[in-house]
Parts: sequence; C-alpha cells; structure tokens
Amino acid sequence: MSARVAVLKAETRLFTREPGTLFWVLVFPPVLLLGFGLIPGYRDADPDFGGRRIIEFYVPGTVLVALITASLQAMPVALASYRERGVLRRMRTTPARPSDLLVAQVVLHSAAALLAAVLVLALGLGMFGVELPRHPLAYLATLALGALAGLAMGAVITAVSRTAKMAGAAGLSVFFPAMFTAGIYVPLPALPGPARQLAELTPFGAAAQALDQAAAGSWPSWNHLVVLTLWTVLLLAAAARWFRWE
Repeated sequence: MSARVAVLKAETRLFTREPGTLFWVLVFPPVLLLGFGLIPGYRDADPDFGGRRIIEFYVPGTVLVALITASLQAMPVALASYRERGVLRRMRTTPARPSDLLVAQVVLHSAAALLAAVLVLALGLGMFGVELPRHPLAYLATLALGALAGLAMGAVITAVSRTAKMAGAAGLSVFFPAMFTAGIYVPLPALPGPARQLAELTPFGAAAQALDQAAAGSWPSWNHLVVLTLWTVLLLAAAARWFRWE
C-alpha cells in the first residue's frame, strides 16, 4: 500500500507539471462551451428542439470532452512512453509494481475529468443559465460508467501501441469520431434518425444521451446504460488480453 501511495504521489507531481495535458483536459472543455455559448442562436429557445436551447445539448457533450481527451490521448501516451523507456520493466525490481502505475494513471485522469465536468457545469450555470443536473445521482453514475468505458478504450490503445508516437496516432484516430458521437460537431438530436441511433451505440454517444436525460431529471434509459456496460466489459477484456508491460 505504501508503494502504491508513493507512486500516486509521484505521478501526481508529474501530471501537474504537464501544461499541455492540463490545458486540454481541464481548460479546453470550459473554453469550448464558452465558444458555443457566445453563438447568439444557441442561447435562444429553438422550436426544432422542443423549445430547448441548443447550448443545453452541448453541456453533456462538453463534459465528455475532458474524458475523451484524458482517456484517448493523455493516458495512452503516458503509459506507452513509460513502457517504451523501460520504466515499467525497471519497476519490477522495486517494491512498487507496474499495476500501481496503471492505478495511479486511472485515478489521476478520472479525477481530472471529473474536475473538468464541474467547471463545465459551473460555467453553463453561471454564464448561460443552464440548470444543474436535476438527477445528480444518475448524472454521477452515468459519468462514472462513461469514465470506465473511456479509460478502458484508452487501455486498449495503450495495449496495441508499441511506442508513445503510435499511442498518440491511434488515440487521435479515435478522438475525432468520439467527439462526433458525443455531439460536439452536431447536437445528437439534430442528426437524422439512423445516424443518431448509430451514434447512441457508441460509448460516448450513449453517455451523452444518458447525461442529457439525467440533467433533465429522469433516470437514463437502460438502453444507454447497457451500451456503456457492454463496451466497458468488452474493452477491458481486450485490454487484459493484449496488454504487455514490456
């Protein structure tokens, strides 16, 4: 336990010294929401969306941006870099274990994504009057399940990437489709029926819809939660099968 705590402390110091990671995970999502909110039409009630404002649909998607960045870009590159440089191999000769480093990375990136979610929700409320989630328990549960699915996807990227550059390229190839399914390019309700249904079968599409439902005050549809759960199980199984410490 002491070794795991020591690894977590060391990784925390290293994490806070990475300005690029801190910007894209913590700063970029609120800035992105601010940019959407400054578009005048996005702040007005839209009859095409049942009288809701478009900015309301961008809040859950922007919450997921931090998670997408942390799980698909930041964590895979960090772990692949450690493996490439032999850090994980050398850890076997110390009281710490490579698994301690993996746990520390998951904890740090999950905490950063959660903090970014708080910042996005606070900005949405303070700047644009977007109400806080009416069903906070369902919102937190969905966010936790989405984090598991996202980090599991990041673990798969790490597993199949021999170098940090490969991890960055692989993560980037998944990053842009994930942003689309989360509703960043186009709000999911604005997509044609088949495209929306396809997006909802992806981890971040299901998470975006579930977060929106929880924000509106209802428990998310079980379809979305089942999709998130299945993706988490499948991705974790794949990561466990393909992951190598060296």
